[in-house]
Parts: sequence; structure tokens; C-alpha cells
Amino acid sequence: MLFDLLLAPVTLPVNGIAWIGGKILEQASPELDEKEVLSKRLLALQLAFDMGDLSEEAFEEQEEDLLLAIQALEDAETLEGAD
Repeated sequence: MLFDLLLAPVTLPVNGIAWIGGKILEQASPELDEKEVLSKRLLALQLAFDMGDLSEEAFEEQEEDLLLAIQALEDAETLEGAD
């Protein structure tokens, strides 16, 4: 206990920074995960088209939807960064 009190001026700021970093990571992780999932879906879509499992029209429609979703995430990240 006494040892903790003596080291408090050093450990409290470090613990505070670690806590803030954890909170930032909690906020960033879902966005990164969602963007990664969309990128993987885009890759799977391209593979299905290349293998002939998907018509060009269906591919282009789904590709556009995925690209718009990725762009929306990037735009949201840019707006959050500006605040």
C-alpha cells in the first residue's frame, strides 16, 4: 500500500494514458472490422465473377453497393477526424 502511494505520481499518468488508448481502440475496432469485412466481401464477389458464378450485371450491381459502403465508412472516418 505504501509502495503504491509512493509510485502514484508516476503510475497514475501512465495508467490514464493506457486507459485512454484502450477507449480509442474500442471505438476504432468496430469501424476497422466493418471495413475489413466489406473488403473481403468485395474480394469474394470478384472471385465469384471470375469463376463465372455471377453475371456481369449482378457483379457490377453488388460491386457498386460494396464500394459505396466502403466509401461511406471512409467519409465517416474523415468527418470524425475533422472534429
